[in-house]
Amino acid sequence: MASEPVNVNEFQELARQALPKMYYDFYTGGAEDQHTLKENVAAFRRIMLRPRVLVDVSRLDMSTTILGYKISAPIMIAPTAMHQLAHPEGEVATARAAAACNTIMILSNMSTCTVEEVASSCNAVRFFQLYVLKRRDISAQIVHRVEKNGYKAIVLTVDTPRLGRREADIKNRMVAPQLRNFEGLLSTEVDTDKGSNLEALTKGICDTSLSWEDIGWLKSITNLPILIKGVLTHENARKAVEVGVAGIVVSNHGARQLDYTPATISVLEEVVHAVGGRVPVLFDGGVRRGTDVFKALALGAQAVLVGRPVVYGLAANGERGVRRVIEMLKDEFELTMALSGCPNVKDITRSHVTTEFDKLRSML
Repeated sequence: MASEPVNVNEFQELARQALPKMYYDFYTGGAEDQHTLKENVAAFRRIMLRPRVLVDVSRLDMSTTILGYKISAPIMIAPTAMHQLAHPEGEVATARAAAACNTIMILSNMSTCTVEEVASSCNAVRFFQLYVLKRRDISAQIVHRVEKNGYKAIVLTVDTPRLGRREADIKNRMVAPQLRNFEGLLSTEVDTDKGSNLEALTKGICDTSLSWEDIGWLKSITNLPILIKGVLTHENARKAVEVGVAGIVVSNHGARQLDYTPATISVLEEVVHAVGGRVPVLFDGGVRRGTDVFKALALGAQAVLVGRPVVYGLAANGERGVRRVIEMLKDEFELTMALSGCPNVKDITRSHVTTEFDKLRSML
C-alpha cells in the first residue's frame, strides 16, 4: 500500500498497523456476529445513483446549515469514545481537524480529554453527546459544564441502557482508561475477571431506567437544543417529535449494540417520512465514500456523521489524518454532486437514487 492513502478505506489498514491489537479491535468491532456491522457498509452498495446530465455544475456549493450553524459540507464528526487510545492528543486533535474543515464535532461523553480542554483547543461549533447516569446530579453537572464552555447542542444517546456484547473486547480483556470528564465526580475504574471491563463499567454507571419522560428532565436543566441518537423506527421518530426534541440521529451505534438491527441507511427514509420535516434528521453508520453522503442526503438526511474513519485517520496521523479523512469525503461528495448534476445540496432529491424497495415496488 502506498504511504499516502487515496481513499478513506485505506486509513483502516494504517490504523491497524499503528495501534495495539486491543485498541484496534475496540474501534473496529461490532456486536456478537457483527452482521449489522457488515450491513451498515454493504447496504450503501445496493443503492444506485440516477445522475442528471447537461446541468451547469461550474459552481458547486456543498455547504449546509445544522441547527442554524453553517458548515462547509454535510459531513460531521460522530461521537466516538476514548480518542487518546488512538493518539496522544486525543479529542483535542480531532477538534482542531473539525475546526480546520469547518464542520461540527460531537464530543463523546466517554472522551479521554475533558469538555474544557476540547473547548479551549480551537474556535469551532461543537455539540456534546450525553449518556444519562444513575447519578443524575453528575449528568447535570456535566451538562452545565458543556453549556458554560460554549457547546451548542446536546446529543442524547438512547440505545445504550446496557452495553452490547462485543466479543473481541471480551477476548482481549479490554480495559477502559479513567475518563477525564468524570474526574472528581465518579470513578470509572472497574475490577473484573470476566473479560472486558467496559460492560461492567456501563452497567455500573448508566441509568437503565431512562425513558421518554426523562427528556423533560433533561430539557429542564439546559437551554441547549436536544437531539436524540439511536432512532431506527418510525414509531420512535414520531415519539421523539412529540416530546419536543430538536433533531434525530438515525443510528444503530455503529452496530456495536444490538446485532441484527437493520443497516441505518435502510431505515433512514422511514424515519424521515415519520418526522415530516418537523425536525432535522441526521444520519450515522457506514459512511465510507462521498457517494454514501450523497445517497443519505437523497433519502432525506440533512447531514451524515462519520465515526470509525475519523478514528482511523487519528491513529494513522493525528490531526492531519482526521483532516485528510474529512477532506477526502468532501472531495468525493463534491465530485458526486457534479457528476449527478446537482450544483447545490438542495438539488439532491429522492429521484437521484434507486433502492431495493424501489425495485420491488416496480415489480408489483
